[in-house]
Amino acid sequence: MTFSFRPRLIDALKGYDRARLVADIGAGLTVAVVALPLAMAFAIASGLKPEAGIFTTIIAGFLVALLGGSRVQIGGPAGAFIVIVYGIVQQYGVGNLIIATALSGVLLFLMGLFKLGTLVRFIPVAVITGFTNGIAVLIALSQIKDFLGLQVASMPADFFGILGALWEHAHTMNPWALGTALASLAVIVAWQHWMPSLGARAPFSGKLNIVPGAIVALVLATAAAALFKLPVETIGSRFGGIPATLPALELPDFSWESARFLLMPAVTLALLGAIESLLCARVADGIIGDRHDPNQELMAQGVANFVVPFFGGMPATGTIARTVTNVKSGATSPVAGMVHALVLLAVILVAAPLASSIPLACLAAILMHVAWNMGEWRAFAHLGRFRAPYGATLLAVFLLTVVFDLTVAVQVGILASCAVFIYRMAHLTHAERLALPALAAAPQVQAWRLQGALFFGSTTALEDLSARLPARVLVLDLASLLYMDSTGKETLKALLAQCAQQGVRPLLAGLGGQPLALVQRSGLHAQLAPNLYPDLAQAVQAALLISGQGN
Repeated sequence: MTFSFRPRLIDALKGYDRARLVADIGAGLTVAVVALPLAMAFAIASGLKPEAGIFTTIIAGFLVALLGGSRVQIGGPAGAFIVIVYGIVQQYGVGNLIIATALSGVLLFLMGLFKLGTLVRFIPVAVITGFTNGIAVLIALSQIKDFLGLQVASMPADFFGILGALWEHAHTMNPWALGTALASLAVIVAWQHWMPSLGARAPFSGKLNIVPGAIVALVLATAAAALFKLPVETIGSRFGGIPATLPALELPDFSWESARFLLMPAVTLALLGAIESLLCARVADGIIGDRHDPNQELMAQGVANFVVPFFGGMPATGTIARTVTNVKSGATSPVAGMVHALVLLAVILVAAPLASSIPLACLAAILMHVAWNMGEWRAFAHLGRFRAPYGATLLAVFLLTVVFDLTVAVQVGILASCAVFIYRMAHLTHAERLALPALAAAPQVQAWRLQGALFFGSTTALEDLSARLPARVLVLDLASLLYMDSTGKETLKALLAQCAQQGVRPLLAGLGGQPLALVQRSGLHAQLAPNLYPDLAQAVQAALLISGQGN
């Protein structure tokens, strides 16, 4: 295996001209507008200060664009990380979040280095849909506090703890916060659904479509809170504002004891980051008709996640909403992603004080809308169209994600999917007796065909055959055998031993492909060579000669 590190930017800049630069700058500016409110909202929902999301968007967004394997991928904080990051912060503290994020970056880089990018695609759709919907529910649940303006000193990280805290403090609801949140949500939904329908009736609608509804709601809510001095909690009242400075290098106290406990959270962050980024890249490929390099993308995500926590950031991955916005805004290369990061850097250096007046209720409304769009809710309505194992896996992962833990949910989901796959493959493998006219007068000869895959879950097909051996010759057609593992090879070897013990001559026909390669590597080929035939017809002819029925 050779090491390969070639960012997509190198190829994308071939033939780069002024027109493409202008298009990329325009796309970068648009994506920066979309990313700003989401970055702050994701950070606050994760139990961090709002600048953590902005720093992540700047640093990770620039590195993913600079080093990634996609032409249009936008990196940054994502809603999928909220539940995990909040749990790590509550259980281990912000210092250990830095270690967990850096460890996940190392794991992501190693996954790309060892070319494991394509393996992420093997995670079943039921598992991905289940944990995505579960995360969406948890995001919405975590925002009820700020949506209603409840006075809760510290929110628990677990499902039942959150429900208990919300119920216990329901009497502290702030009507002004609720009104701000409902108005913000109404603006977001109305802007998204009604603005495109204006069309030719409003000449300016085409330009306004570029502005996301979240920004419109953010500006209006902030203006209303400042102008009318609404009694609602803001970024300034809770966090003291956002510093108008560059992020500083921050090194946590590292210990191997902490790293040991943080290994599973780091694995979860890496796995989720890999899934999200590669799914996002595939969506972008479908829109622009391109093909990304999954291994390069993972290495870029690894570098970003290793660097960003030491500068006050949080875990990052590819983000579908911002990537699609980037594409629809005319991006032609990773330069657009780099521009979006630089624009946000300029914003934080110039306009950071303005963020102090942003109501937290408005950010909660934005995340409620994100959670709704994030979930694939139709999957629940369509469960009746699929087999029971698919639905059971999806629901199990969903419930485990919501009630227990995302790590457990993904592990159980993958194990359940593997078990279902093994069960189905085992039932697709079978041995059938062939009623050949040439053997009608030779009852001491039997011909069988083995179809499917002979592996540890399907060896009963051969084991049952050993109890029904013929008197003289067994012809076994293996032309339809697609795969054989070491357990299958040992089962075949045991069948041959059983034949020798009962004086039955085994003839194998059509052995090829991977099963033949395994037999050759294992040294079994020398034992089988006298009994191997290229096809069934020649094996049957040999069987008749051995039994004394041939010419």
